[in-house]
Amino acid sequence: MNKNSYTTYIPRINFTAAISGLLIGSLLITSCQTMKPQAMPVVKPLPAQYPGTDVSPLPDSVLLSFDEFFKDRNLLAFIDSAMKHNTDLQIAWERIVKAEARLMARKGMLGPNVSAIVSASADKYGDYTLNGVGNFDTNLSPNINKDQKIPVSPTTDMFVGLKSDWEIDIWGKLKNLRKAALAEALATREARQFLVTNLVAQLTEKYYELLSIDAELGIIQKNIHLQEQALEIVRAQKEGGRANELAVQQFAAQLTNTKSIAYNLQQERTATENEMNALAGSYPRYIIRDTAQFEVPDSIPLFMGVPAALLSNRPDIRQQELMLQAARENVSAARKSFLPSLVISPYIAFNAFAPGLLFRQGSGAYGILGGITAPVFQQKRLKADYVIANADNREAVHRYQQTLLDAYSEVVTTMSAVKNHQQSYRLKKIEVNQLQEAVATSHELYMYGYASYLEVITAQKNTLEAELEMIRKKRDIFLAVVNLYRALGGGWAK
Repeated sequence: MNKNSYTTYIPRINFTAAISGLLIGSLLITSCQTMKPQAMPVVKPLPAQYPGTDVSPLPDSVLLSFDEFFKDRNLLAFIDSAMKHNTDLQIAWERIVKAEARLMARKGMLGPNVSAIVSASADKYGDYTLNGVGNFDTNLSPNINKDQKIPVSPTTDMFVGLKSDWEIDIWGKLKNLRKAALAEALATREARQFLVTNLVAQLTEKYYELLSIDAELGIIQKNIHLQEQALEIVRAQKEGGRANELAVQQFAAQLTNTKSIAYNLQQERTATENEMNALAGSYPRYIIRDTAQFEVPDSIPLFMGVPAALLSNRPDIRQQELMLQAARENVSAARKSFLPSLVISPYIAFNAFAPGLLFRQGSGAYGILGGITAPVFQQKRLKADYVIANADNREAVHRYQQTLLDAYSEVVTTMSAVKNHQQSYRLKKIEVNQLQEAVATSHELYMYGYASYLEVITAQKNTLEAELEMIRKKRDIFLAVVNLYRALGGGWAK
């Protein structure tokens, strides 16, 4: 070449590689785009106070513990036993175990996944392959000793060591999933506590129904005794010519009807006892109780506090709050699924092509592989997961809202029930006293011939019905108080 001549160097451009790079880059950029957050429904705030309370709410109102409010020792002992043997609570506990196991699995996702590997392989390479020619040529090298010669027919490989796959949580997606699992696990505990609350309420209601039946039977037995005496008197009057057979028949029919009511109440008592035993996880047995405890207290606290403070005791509300939190975390994780993932795969092992060489000095091997993976052809699946996560989130908001509405309504209704049943009981008690006086008056008038036997029977019938109704009114007060205690989240602290 002439020294005065020169050539211009034009670099060669690999257009295929450039286009491939641009395509990969654009795909990566596209895959890194996350979805925009979606608007969620707004939860209506609770009213500042319950209807009918003072203008100034009572922020210091505290819900009494169950054994402070319901002091019946027999009831407390029965419920304590039921807490240990109720099958629904045992099933709920197993759900807690499963939820906490899922939480453990989510926590494990944040750390490396380490596997112990023991493997062996054997390959017969063809004479016209890279490995076949390379292994044969390597064995001819003067730079290796006899132990380093590669078996060529077949070529074996032994591996004993540890290998790890570790996704680095650079965007916080795995932490979101862990937080969601934690909230779900806590929600299962609140779900069990909600079962406890309802079970305690059910058992307490049944217990007071049982006391009510006992009290009604006591009234029936008293009336049977009085009616038997009245029947004997009428029979004696018939023999003395002061009454006729029709009067005897009427008094006898009244006595028969009262005895029939007693048998119906006995069957109702048996059924109630058996229902309580089934809830307590036991076979039918007598339930220890004291009818003397069936007395309306002089004062009943109505918990006139701030709704938000009192309803925070309810486990179903706390459960929905936790499920709402879990739904939000799942939405955040779904959004971050559109971003690339960084995975590191290190290993350390003993590696050799013959078992006898596996643990010799120099057989140690280690390595590491790191890579960023971006979801390029999974956009539809990821978008579907994101849509589902947002729908679950909105559903959780609606469930939370409905739980608040139901809880507030229950409290207002049961507060009203306690007041109204108290007033109704007081009036019924006055009515019973008036009718009992009427019975005494009718007997005196009948004895002196100023009243007919029908008036006596009617007075006795009305008094019996009023006395039974008074017992039921008393029972309604206890049931309303139990429902109010349940509506405010009262449960079992033991």
